[in-house]
Amino acid sequence: MSISETKFLHLPGGRLAYSVDGPQDGPLVVCAHGMGDTRAAYRHLTPLLTEAGYRVAVVDVRGHGESSAGWPSYAPEHVAGDLLALVRHLGGPAVLVGSSSSTAAVTWAAADSPGDVAGAVLISPFVRDAQLNFFLRAAQGLVLRSPRLWGVYYRTLFPNVKPADLGDHVRHLRTVLAEPGRMAATRGVIEPTEVRWTERAGDVCRPVLIMMGSRDPDFPDPEEEARMAVDLMAPVARLAMIEGSGHYPYQDMPRATAEAIREFLLETVSA
Repeated sequence: MSISETKFLHLPGGRLAYSVDGPQDGPLVVCAHGMGDTRAAYRHLTPLLTEAGYRVAVVDVRGHGESSAGWPSYAPEHVAGDLLALVRHLGGPAVLVGSSSSTAAVTWAAADSPGDVAGAVLISPFVRDAQLNFFLRAAQGLVLRSPRLWGVYYRTLFPNVKPADLGDHVRHLRTVLAEPGRMAATRGVIEPTEVRWTERAGDVCRPVLIMMGSRDPDFPDPEEEARMAVDLMAPVARLAMIEGSGHYPYQDMPRATAEAIREFLLETVSA
C-alpha cells in the first residue's frame, strides 16, 4: 500500500503522523479518517486532488495508524485541536475533510477557529445516535475488541462497489489494530461526550459540503441523515449525494467524490 513519507507533529499527549502531497503553493486540504482506519483510506482521493492543484495533508487521527497510542482522550474537541495544530504547522488556512466519526472533530475545529478553517467537507456524518438493541450492542462490543472482526465489519461498508485493493487495505488495518492500544483508541472515539458535535454545528460560519453515499449501510435512510446535517448547518451547508456509494465514497467512488469536492472548493472556498 503506497502512502507518502511519514512526518510527525509532536503535541502534548502524543505525536501525530501525517503526510503531504501536491504543490507547495497549492491551497491546503487536510483529511482526517474515521474510527479504526488510517490515513491510507485517502489513497485514491489524494492524487485526484493534487492533480487539481491542491496541497493535501492526510493525518492518522490520534491513537490510529502511525500516530502514538495512549492519548488521554479521543473526544472530538480534542481531535479538533490536533487538526488545528496541524493546519497551523503547515501554514493554513485549510479546508478540512472529515469522514464518519471525524466529521465531529472537523465541525468542532470549524466552529472554534474559522480563521484557520476555510471550509469543511463532512463525509457520512452521524446526526442521530444509533439505536442498538441488546444483541447489536453486544456484537458491537465484540467487533471493537477484535482486529479480525473489525476487518469483517469494515468490508460490509462497501455494499455496492468495492475498491480493487480493499483486501490489501483491510489486511493493513488488521495489522495496525493488533498493535497495543489501537483497539482501545478505536473504542475511545465513540465514547459519549458532554457536548455532541450537533450542538456546535450552528456555530460554523465557513462553507460546508455534506457528502453521503446513497447506499451507506450505516443509516436506515442515508439521504435523510445527510439532509438533517445540512439543516443543522444552514445556510452555509450544501449536499452532495454519491449515487451507489457506501460509507466511504472516497474509496469506492473516488472520482465522483473528488469531482464533488473540487466543485465545492471552486464555487465556495476559492470564490
